[in-house]
Amino acid sequence: MLLARLVAFATRTARGKRLLWRAWYQFLAARYPNPRWTFMNYGYRAPDATAAEAPLALEGADDDNRSCIQLYDLVARGAPVAGRDLLEVGCGRGGGADYLSRQLDPRRIVAVDLSSRAVALCRQRFAHPRLSFEVGDAERLPFAAASFDVVLNVESSHCYGRLDAFLSEVRRVLRPDGHFLYADFRPRDEVDGWRRALLAAGFAIRAERDLRPGVVAALDADEGNKRDLIARLIDRPLTGIFGEFAALSGSELNAALRRGDLDYRAFVLTPTP
Repeated sequence: MLLARLVAFATRTARGKRLLWRAWYQFLAARYPNPRWTFMNYGYRAPDATAAEAPLALEGADDDNRSCIQLYDLVARGAPVAGRDLLEVGCGRGGGADYLSRQLDPRRIVAVDLSSRAVALCRQRFAHPRLSFEVGDAERLPFAAASFDVVLNVESSHCYGRLDAFLSEVRRVLRPDGHFLYADFRPRDEVDGWRRALLAAGFAIRAERDLRPGVVAALDADEGNKRDLIARLIDRPLTGIFGEFAALSGSELNAALRRGDLDYRAFVLTPTP
């Protein structure tokens, strides 16, 4: 209860929200640098056995991260990536950018994150000639205008202080014929305002998809592995916080997604003239 009050207080302002999440991810990278932990999204699985979507053919460490990779793959295939310059904003621990660099054949990927410690972990773990990691603020991207063909943002923007500033920066760094591939969650009663913000920032919505059933299916599929990892890796006083962060069954986030109080959506967006 006290933690929830502190979080609510810290997130009353854009600056407080930005500082809170930066501190959290700096702490995670410093305290838990385990090389097996390369993804932090909630993942995606086909929500029922009769769904037309076939599971990806994955092996080894990729198969261990199946749900998280399938979410990245689904979002990234919203537009052509092969041979193009891609920017990932909010790369976290780098697993998504690494997968895309190996499997989707971009010309280059630049992956940025506000946490300098997370970026340092990414640079230690992943070596690919077309992939680089940089420290960067989503609301003040350190790139010239029209630098990228594709901007990708997966389950990260809910941490930002000002969504409008982030969207303006994405619009600025995209080339005129580029694509913004975007996925995140929002309270159900904020989804219409979310769409309006995308349009107001100068984007056309070319496709929109409700991913919530598949995200819930991924949470169910990964529950046991997450609980095992938390029990083995996380300091005992923090296991409750990590249960909420990982959206384990019994957590507020898990319940809100299951009820539909939280929407999880993927968008394919293009700049308007």
